[in-house]
Amino acid sequence: MSAPGGDDRLIVVGRILGLYGVGGWVRVFSETDPREGIVGYTPWLLGRRGRWEVREVESGRRLGKGVVAKLVGCDDRDSAALLLGAEVAVRRGQLPSPAPDEYYWADLEGLEVRTVEGLSLGRIDRIFATASNDVLVVMGERERLIPFIRGQVVRRVDLAAGVVEVDWDPGF
Repeated sequence: MSAPGGDDRLIVVGRILGLYGVGGWVRVFSETDPREGIVGYTPWLLGRRGRWEVREVESGRRLGKGVVAKLVGCDDRDSAALLLGAEVAVRRGQLPSPAPDEYYWADLEGLEVRTVEGLSLGRIDRIFATASNDVLVVMGERERLIPFIRGQVVRRVDLAAGVVEVDWDPGF
């Protein structure tokens, strides 16, 4: 399955937040599920100050609530420190195909949101998680926050047509 926008799109899946030991290991905040799944996606593209650098993952594992990783060529604490704050991205094509009726947030971003009556509310700018459900941030003539609740609010997702149909009052 080819991803809308192409398999070469960069998808941010984490961030390097700290150092671990003296051997070049880094602490990583991972947005993958499970968290340690991030180390299976190699190479990583590390983003800092608008530039991306390709780095191979040598090793990694879950550690407590986070993940630690060792990158090829990063063999001491000083070289690891240079990576602090970098975003960790992978190419969309590296991710497995989602199950039927499941979606990567990155595949939904940019899609048009229409009511069941056909009124365009705008496009999905971003998505965030809450304790109860994910929320679509839709930018149109104004910003709308729409809960991603299948069946009740989100009636249909058509990736091929680039549309998410919602049962939503445009006044909200």
